[in-house]
Formats: sequence, structure tokens, C-alpha cells
Amino acid sequence: MTARKKLTYGEAITEIEEILQQMEDEELDVDELAGKVKRVSELVRFCRNKLKNTEEEVEKVLKEMEEE
Repeated sequence: MTARKKLTYGEAITEIEEILQQMEDEELDVDELAGKVKRVSELVRFCRNKLKNTEEEVEKVLKEMEEE
């Protein structure tokens, strides 16, 4: 069994952009649309969490630097 590659923020944004472009170009049929909307929702949630975690890490590092 192969391990699934961990998704990066950049990859998530790229996938969101690709799905949105398919929607704008009307390349998706109704059957695909619900699945793609769900996937975009998951990707947006992933990106928000990644940004929040990164912000917390940066704040922690800055606080540690101030204490030195």
C-alpha cells in the first residue's frame, strides 16, 4: 500500500482554482457538480486551518524572540 502524499496549501489552492474554472466553463455535469462542490468545501476548510496554524506558529516564534 502506498502512502498518500500530504496535501500542501499551494496544491489545495491550485485544485480549487481548477474546479472553479471547470464550473465557469460549464464543463461539469450535474452529477459531477455536487462532488466538486463538496471537494472545494474540504479544500477551503484545509486552507483555513493551514493559515490559522501558520499564524499561531508565527505568533509563537515572535513572542519567543521578544522574550530573549
